[in-house]
Amino acid sequence: MKVLITGGSGFVGTYLQAHSRAEGDEVISVDRSGSEHLDITDRDAVEQSFARHRPDVVYHLAALAHVGESWGDPTGVLRVNVEGTAHVLNAARAVDVGRVILIGSAEEYGNVEERDLPLCEDAPLRPASPYGVSKIAASFLGLQAHLAYGLDVVRVRAFGHTGPGQSDRFLVPALARRIAVAERDEQDEIRVGSLDPIRDLSDVRDVVRAYRLLAQRGEAGAVYNVCSGSGVSVREIANHLVAAARRPLRITVDPELVRPVDVPRLVGNGSKLRERTGWAPEYRLDETLATVLDDARTR
Repeated sequence: MKVLITGGSGFVGTYLQAHSRAEGDEVISVDRSGSEHLDITDRDAVEQSFARHRPDVVYHLAALAHVGESWGDPTGVLRVNVEGTAHVLNAARAVDVGRVILIGSAEEYGNVEERDLPLCEDAPLRPASPYGVSKIAASFLGLQAHLAYGLDVVRVRAFGHTGPGQSDRFLVPALARRIAVAERDEQDEIRVGSLDPIRDLSDVRDVVRAYRLLAQRGEAGAVYNVCSGSGVSVREIANHLVAAARRPLRITVDPELVRPVDVPRLVGNGSKLRERTGWAPEYRLDETLATVLDDARTR
């Protein structure tokens, strides 16, 4: 299977490349910073890239992906995540790509109510951030391309995931880096944002397995949660990492790290994915957190 990954040299894209190659796929990686440059906001460049490679499957990962930073530049987030997705879908149609895996986010659910938890794919969408809005729009562009033109699009709502190599702009590696710095500099505290939010967190290696299984077995036009099905609070994550520190540390809440709006509880129901593909997570959360902390110490 010949696959093209937009955003292929990013955090998730790197793992997806490795997994796909291990499964025997021919992999082409394109993005703004990799060996093959591609700006998805450049429609002509996207069409030329797809025409040159003519992949069987496209995994569309390229996006501005930081929820908190989307508040500072909502227009830029919409341009990349929505306009860029439109260009990818149009190019896929033009060269008759067999399937597009469109990677969305649990942030599409936004302000959820307790009665909706754990979140199934038909739960209401109430985005609480510009990023969440952009991912809803991108997802519905994919659905429209399927309904109007017959393009084979499988949509994903990925819940939180982490692993070695993730940018420390994200929660788990940010905490791990602060601990590694505190160990090195003999400090006594680490600063965090809100400790109360509860998230559904998976290992990135499990997540990319789910993506490839959906490329093989997903239903065209459908949307699937990729999630562990379990919730863990930021407080629990921080406490677990601090417990593994090489010196005693205290946790201090820093108001500057608290987001303007933060969804209190975001936990998914992954039964649709499991029933369709047979997917199940292979990595425990404590294993994943340990690898991220070790990676932070190395870096």
